[in-house]
Amino acid sequence: MSKAFPQTEEGILKFWQENKIFEKSLEQRRGGRLYSFYDGPPFATGLPHYGHFPSSIMKDVIPRYRTMKGDYVERRWGWDCHGLPIENIVEANLKINSKKEILDLGVDKFNDACRAEVLRYQDEWRKTIDRLGRWVDMDNHYMTMDVSYMESIWWVFKQLWDKGLIYEDFKSMHVCPRCETTLAQAEVTEGYRMVKDLAITAKFELEDEPGTFVLAWTTTPWTLPGNVALGVGNDIEYVKVQKKGEDEKFILAKDRFQDLEEEYKVAESFRGGKLVGKKYKPLFDYYKNADLENKENIFTIVASPYVNTQEGTGIVHEAPAYGEEDRLLGLEKNLPMIQHVSMNGRFKNEVTDLAGKEVKPKDDPTQTDIEVMKLLQTKGLLFKKEKYEHSYPHCWRCDSSLLNYATSSLFVSVTKIKNRTLEHAKKIHWTPDHLKEGRFGNWLEGARDWAISRQRFWGSVIPLWICECGEKKVFGSIKELQEASGKKVDDLHKHIVDEIEFDCTCGKIFKRTPDVLDTWFDSGSMPYAQAHYPFENKEKFEKSFPADFIAEGVDQTIKWFYYLHIIATALKDEEAYKNVIANGIVLAEDGRKMSKRLKNYPDPGEIMEKYGADALRYYMLTSQVLKAGDLKFSETEVVEVYRNVVMLSNNILNFYKMYSEDFGINERKPSDENILDIWIISRLNQFLTEVSKQLEVYDLVRAARPITGFVQDLSTWYLRRSRDRFKDNDKKGIETFGYVLLEMSKIIAPFTPYLAEHIYKTVTSNKGLVTGGYKESVHLEDWPKAENTKIKSQENVLEKMEITRKVVELGLAARAEAKIKVRQPLQELSVFGADFSQEYSDLVKDEVNVKELSFKKNSELKVELTVEMTKDLLLEGEARELIRQINTLRKSAGMTIHDSVDIVYDGEIFDLVEKFGEDIKKATLSSSITKGGGQHEVTINEKVVKISLLKK
Repeated sequence: MSKAFPQTEEGILKFWQENKIFEKSLEQRRGGRLYSFYDGPPFATGLPHYGHFPSSIMKDVIPRYRTMKGDYVERRWGWDCHGLPIENIVEANLKINSKKEILDLGVDKFNDACRAEVLRYQDEWRKTIDRLGRWVDMDNHYMTMDVSYMESIWWVFKQLWDKGLIYEDFKSMHVCPRCETTLAQAEVTEGYRMVKDLAITAKFELEDEPGTFVLAWTTTPWTLPGNVALGVGNDIEYVKVQKKGEDEKFILAKDRFQDLEEEYKVAESFRGGKLVGKKYKPLFDYYKNADLENKENIFTIVASPYVNTQEGTGIVHEAPAYGEEDRLLGLEKNLPMIQHVSMNGRFKNEVTDLAGKEVKPKDDPTQTDIEVMKLLQTKGLLFKKEKYEHSYPHCWRCDSSLLNYATSSLFVSVTKIKNRTLEHAKKIHWTPDHLKEGRFGNWLEGARDWAISRQRFWGSVIPLWICECGEKKVFGSIKELQEASGKKVDDLHKHIVDEIEFDCTCGKIFKRTPDVLDTWFDSGSMPYAQAHYPFENKEKFEKSFPADFIAEGVDQTIKWFYYLHIIATALKDEEAYKNVIANGIVLAEDGRKMSKRLKNYPDPGEIMEKYGADALRYYMLTSQVLKAGDLKFSETEVVEVYRNVVMLSNNILNFYKMYSEDFGINERKPSDENILDIWIISRLNQFLTEVSKQLEVYDLVRAARPITGFVQDLSTWYLRRSRDRFKDNDKKGIETFGYVLLEMSKIIAPFTPYLAEHIYKTVTSNKGLVTGGYKESVHLEDWPKAENTKIKSQENVLEKMEITRKVVELGLAARAEAKIKVRQPLQELSVFGADFSQEYSDLVKDEVNVKELSFKKNSELKVELTVEMTKDLLLEGEARELIRQINTLRKSAGMTIHDSVDIVYDGEIFDLVEKFGEDIKKATLSSSITKGGGQHEVTINEKVVKISLLKK
């Protein structure tokens, strides 16, 4: 594969950078309409990969298009700097395995290490983004760890606080025991995967009926030491069963009785209400003497609305510290709470048999459950064990099993504003549109209050100070904190602001709550924080909010897109963005996740080096990955794009360059004298109209795909049918050709910026100098306007040409069926079901190579070919074959259209030369044809002829 165009792209990139074309494109639109675009920031802790490319391409196409439409479109790069991704990397670097080790090291040292790690791959990102052809301001970037950014986050927090949208509560949430922090709802959703766990059925003996056991089933045996109650359904029918010859009796739901062995017989049947209030003996007595609130209700059977008989025993083990339904039931029934596991996922010392053990070890998640089972077995309290496969959440960063764990947190009251979020969501335009009511709409419908506290270190801190007396102060700016504390503040990270304390009127001390904010709070605050709003840029921000356009991967539907929307509704009572495109996932060609270890994908840098950025861009632009679908990356398909779009366009351009330079033609304007010129201008207008229409509705796939069709039409129909007239110096045709290429370069500019620039500069320059008042770059041009006044007549031309080409296709198929080469002229083609004027007829006759065209009425379009050949027709066929052979010799000798030759031949073709000599000379750029000998041997209809080409 030729590296010619990738090298051309590198030259163009250098031209853009040295001449500041991006900056000039912005400057010339500075007075235009402000079109706002928000760029979701990536982490620079890893190298850019294929997964980043779809969104980067989308973020380039739309701003380029809007700029050409006259809008002023700032494109400011951002870096995501906070959160677990950075912390996990630093922990690995420092060989830290627990939160305690971070505290032993010192939060200041740990945070300094995080800061140093943040932009490790910044230079590689810049290089890749530049090479991809994306225009974005990476010099004036924002970082979420900037003091200005973090101050705006404080302002956002205080606004929500003052609106009564932030509250503290004790709830059951998913926590990562390795990271020792709560996770957001979206983060939990991301980590689910199928696992095999140990499920057991435990025996709870009734106090008033020794020997009678209530059977409760659980898939989390590690929670059993925290059991405080058993839940039954009031109206569910239960049975008491007994095995013949045994004393023990067991209670379970009648619907689950079929799971027992046949030997069991029903001794009694009753409703669940009969069990409510009964006491039972605990499985473990670790907390028997503990001082617990509501202890009088411990180890009691209660009625629960959450019980079903679809699985298990129809009786639920209740541990309010480890499940939302359990916690809610505990509140309703005034049950005590036993939290026998610390947030680090290890049993507390009170659990003497298992103290310090991890409840879900990462390398063997069922290990501790097995130990709990063995303890029950020893006590005679295990009824049944089984393997249980189910979907279980894991930490999206460290892959540890999450725990459902009751803890305190600050929450944003999303449910208070849910109706407003749903109303504003109706105004957002989504691509693909099914996300609006589907994934995004469904997530909004099911939105819960947002836990924003994180028990971590490297992040935006919660600006809440609390006194021992209960007084609280929330600060919305650095100035407010300085005024309250009397201390200068120049950094808002945890290790700095945790040291800031000040007096309360009660005589005690205000101290900051130790948690940091969920990093999605950083991300959702991005529109305000990147502008340091409201401390700076207030007027500019108000003009640019909501954003006209944002784009990211489909996974951000329930993350960045969602949190932007929640905060915008809470702060401004409006949507954060008007138009959004979501891309899908790029997979390896085998359909698996791309993996460096498996080496199942080609390096993206090598792909651009081989085929250029435009081929990669266009490959992705025309795939379902830009409509939230998955793409199995195929280098073969990139090659097809390179050949069929990039190189074919380049070949077309080379033909134009050759003809325009040979005949000294510098004008580029359309002509309406030749039907092919009329048709290609009509086709250009159709192309422009379709691309513009789809770009306006943010459908990049439908906007990009017509490029292939237009390039094919330009090459295989217009250029091929026009080549002879171009050779004859048809000046108006060549001028039309140049005009079409010029306009085409503008239309493809947002999609394939390198190819567009190459075409534009080639067409508008004379030996490298821009001529005719054209711009320095195609990317400084305005978007073309469709000639709407001619659309009706253009549609007529397009329709007629489409029928013409169909007739040609049928005619060539008839020739192929008759096994007659196209070079052999035939007498007549009869056309049924169509009729058109001479200019179209001439195209058919020339293309199918027939002398006559006749039209006959019919209901369907079809053709009949007269295959009988006269001596003259056969002779003309030989002449065409001779022309082909001579032109092949010219090409082999490296001749161009500038080279005229004399033909000398030896063989029995005198009659052919006598009748068609002038045609042969014209078609082969020859001055004369004479008999006298020859060097190269060719065969013409089984006649051996020797030919020499004497260059003049």
